[in-house]
Amino acid sequence: MLATGNTMIAVGLTIAAAGFAGLYILQAMKHMKPQVKQVFQNLPKFIFRGHYYKGGFEPKRMKQKGAHQGIMLLNHPDRRGSPYFTQKKTTCSKQCTLKLW
Repeated sequence: MLATGNTMIAVGLTIAAAGFAGLYILQAMKHMKPQVKQVFQNLPKFIFRGHYYKGGFEPKRMKQKGAHQGIMLLNHPDRRGSPYFTQKKTTCSKQCTLKLW
């Protein structure tokens, strides 16, 4: 029973210490608020604009897909095109698709 009592005291002191530490941090942050606001105002604006490539890969993929379809229509084996070329072009198109995604 004695070990349980000591454990309860240790847990209580730990919770109290955590509470006082949290209170201290909140009070310190309240005093630092103007300084933090000034730092954020002095940062370059482009950091918060979310620079990323707009448009994604879809237009590029559609352009490649259209080119592939055009070549395949012209060189299809049913239209006296080369089966070897058709196979190589299809393989190349699949590999390019895997690299994009």
